[in-house]
Amino acid sequence: MSTNNVIGTNVMRLRTSKRISQKALADRAQLSRLGLAKIERGQTLPRAATMRGLARALGVSTIELATPVRPLHTVRFRARKRVREREQLLAEVSNWLDDYNFLEELLEDSPPFQLRGLRPRQQLSPQAVAEKTRKYLKLDDQPIHDICGILERCGIKVFRVPRATDAFFGLSVKEDDGGPAIVINIWERISVERWIFSAAHELGHLLLHPGAYDHRQEEEPEEEEKQADEFASFFLMPHDSFEREWQDSRGHPLYERVIKVKRIFHVSYKTVLIRLVQMKEAPRDVFRTFQVQHRRRFGQTLKKVDEPQPLTENKFNEKRGLEPDRLSDTDCLDDRLRSLVRQAVESDEISLSRGAEILRIPLMDMRQLAAEWAT
Repeated sequence: MSTNNVIGTNVMRLRTSKRISQKALADRAQLSRLGLAKIERGQTLPRAATMRGLARALGVSTIELATPVRPLHTVRFRARKRVREREQLLAEVSNWLDDYNFLEELLEDSPPFQLRGLRPRQQLSPQAVAEKTRKYLKLDDQPIHDICGILERCGIKVFRVPRATDAFFGLSVKEDDGGPAIVINIWERISVERWIFSAAHELGHLLLHPGAYDHRQEEEPEEEEKQADEFASFFLMPHDSFEREWQDSRGHPLYERVIKVKRIFHVSYKTVLIRLVQMKEAPRDVFRTFQVQHRRRFGQTLKKVDEPQPLTENKFNEKRGLEPDRLSDTDCLDDRLRSLVRQAVESDEISLSRGAEILRIPLMDMRQLAAEWAT
């Protein structure tokens, strides 16, 4: 590609990603719109002063305008709807990968992709692959508290970028293009729980769908997305551990149980509810039940982007032990006692009033608690 075309391509990509019209950019760079159009088409090579004006107007360096971007081919960047900044984001990822690999080669420190051998040669369920991955990483059945650290120790590069859209949560790049790498959208309106799930989701794609990495594909194949979601769910919430935590909290209302479990495993409340439906531990209308109980407590319904009792940003890359840095009322629930009370009430061994006495709560609260034991 000629220098003219490199500069023109970069200018048009940056302008489009910043949602600046040709006329607006031309005005800021003190050019005619026709002159800018010729630059973007590669028909003319801009002078040094023009380059400085364009760089200043676009908020980048002149070097960035003149440097060709290595195209990524084995990248999986699917979205529920078209992402306006797709090309710019891929350019940033490409440049970041080049810098990352340059440093690794310079320092002779290029860790191998340790999980490559876990890619199933035969048909395995996403749950089985997740369990195999956890076993390889010696995670036992413990919650994951440092997913970035785990990925990086496996030779996977992690790139965090803020993009003001909920159409894109993450993407991944295979080894062929300088990866493996996982890119996560850390926009402030996307919950930290979603960041964590997206990282696990993309790991699922790297292991389950290595043959589906094609930069030309922009739509999400529904079946592959479901498989990556299932992998992420069982990678973050191993079956036995999840079931144990869920059963231990059975003396509490659905709402408190979900909140406690979600905070233990660092996932969203929706991830917990979906698992309950899959396990047939809850009916499909459990989402409505959860909303009703939330509204009863807080007087409002959860919106699409809301996450009750959300994690703080440091939880995405936590370098400490398993104890949360800030407890909530659902992190320390008197599980065993309430579980015993529920069992006794449901088997008619004790009355609701006796249950209220044991739990030291008013009878009215006890009746409400029993009504919310439906799950």
